[in-house]
Amino acid sequence: MAADSYEIQGRTVELPAVVRDASSGSVMYLVDRDAAQAIVPDAFEVAEAAPGQTQLTLVIVDYRDNDLGDYYEVGIIFFVRPAGDPEAELGSYIHALPVNQSFTCEAGCRIWGFPKSVEEIEFSYRDDSATCRLTMAGQHVLTLTVPRGGDGQTEDSEATGYTLIEGVPHTNTFTRGGSGECTTPGGEGVALELGSHPLADELRSLGLEQATPLLSNWSEHMRGSFGPSVKLDR
Repeated sequence: MAADSYEIQGRTVELPAVVRDASSGSVMYLVDRDAAQAIVPDAFEVAEAAPGQTQLTLVIVDYRDNDLGDYYEVGIIFFVRPAGDPEAELGSYIHALPVNQSFTCEAGCRIWGFPKSVEEIEFSYRDDSATCRLTMAGQHVLTLTVPRGGDGQTEDSEATGYTLIEGVPHTNTFTRGGSGECTTPGGEGVALELGSHPLADELRSLGLEQATPLLSNWSEHMRGSFGPSVKLDR
């Protein structure tokens, strides 16, 4: 059974962990399905969004009020199902999740199996855009700019996530909603620069440097929650 609370660095984290306010941006791409599957663990199968292709999403988040602290985060996300179970619910699998604080790093790894690591992340804002720069081991990984602005609203909705905890597949449920949102089709206003770090090379091998995004999204005030991780019943 999943625990309802965890002791992390002398603090108690109760589930669900709640995000009360954050700004988040995302950019979605289509990449080669076989190349993506080679990156994703064998426990999961990437979903085919178009013939021979799957979706990859880059996510940047500026958490301001969150049970795990106020910190920056970058995510590289694929959409998957458990291997051998084509009827299972489609969910997100996070390939890498750099953050810039140790508490959220340890909590994310222990509670959910998120592949968090503490890295150098910088955010900057303009009236019409937000830019995030990620550096790992002194090497530039990526700089992503997404268009910002809008007055859209998103009601809270549930989604499924898949992770590995000590090599064992788990699933979790999270919620997300927001305000001050805008969705921009294609690559208008999006700029992606890949650096020299091996993670950048991995993204480059998927064709992201030349790819035109399907869409981008910005939420000025994102909220959400993360429930417990539960071992998959296989």
